[in-house]
Amino acid sequence: MTGTDTRDLAALRPRLPSPLHEVADERFGRRGVRLLLKRDDLIHPELVGNKWRKLAPTLATAGGRAVVTFGGAYSNHLRAAAAAGRLLGLPTVGVVRGQELAGRPLNPSLARCAADGMRLHFVDRSTYRRKAEPDVLAALLRAVDAEDAVVVPEGGSSAEAVRGCRALGEELGEHADVAAIACGTGGTLAGLAAGLPRGRRALGIPVLRGGFLEGDIRRLQDRAFGGPRGAWSLDDRFHHGGYARTTPGLDAFAEDFERRHGLPLERVYVAKLLYALLALTEEGAFPRGTTLAAVVTGRPFP
Repeated sequence: MTGTDTRDLAALRPRLPSPLHEVADERFGRRGVRLLLKRDDLIHPELVGNKWRKLAPTLATAGGRAVVTFGGAYSNHLRAAAAAGRLLGLPTVGVVRGQELAGRPLNPSLARCAADGMRLHFVDRSTYRRKAEPDVLAALLRAVDAEDAVVVPEGGSSAEAVRGCRALGEELGEHADVAAIACGTGGTLAGLAAGLPRGRRALGIPVLRGGFLEGDIRRLQDRAFGGPRGAWSLDDRFHHGGYARTTPGLDAFAEDFERRHGLPLERVYVAKLLYALLALTEEGAFPRGTTLAAVVTGRPFP
């Protein structure tokens, strides 16, 4: 494939709409709450979870140009972008946070990116924080010899991605009162909330510390839709120390959930989401009769 359009993406055979399964868990049941799992991790074997929804709208317009995107050393987004590039015949470049990593052996996540053909370009953390500034971005594109590339933001959260994620809310429709998702950059939540019908709401569980996501999500909705859409809220108490960090309590919860339900839990996002939903249920945050839908956005790696 030398170019990309929507027919090319359809040829990759995404499983859409993704399955919606009920989980029988007495910890929710005794509070009168139903738990559904929206299995976005089953959309595609390599573009896992919400990464398909976020990347597909942008890749459909790439027209054979290189794709430059950004992420940390363990970024799910970088892996998905690299896999998409290989599958669609698009060159990809990953700008990786952390100049100190350049001289070290690649971790399994970055090694997968490289194996899928992604060129990795490591930058210092100060430059990485300023990557959206026009002059810094232009210098980065020159440095990787890709000045005419399609630029995909960190986490894939562009206006096009947000509009693509609106389908997630449309698929859930009337099936759930609350649709919950773990948030990194907030793009999936911004689209999910926009796609839900009136009377349903979205709940975001940030996996990073900092309390910055509310403003980011509002700006994403402004760019994607021209203003706010849907009902949504955030609860930032469940990051467990920050991105890719865990605690003994989170690990114990995840291992117990896996034993109960036979579903391996990805720790960076999915385990934190389900931990939060159980804690909120036990706090009485959801009235009896509430149906929750938890969006499973990824699988454990490797």
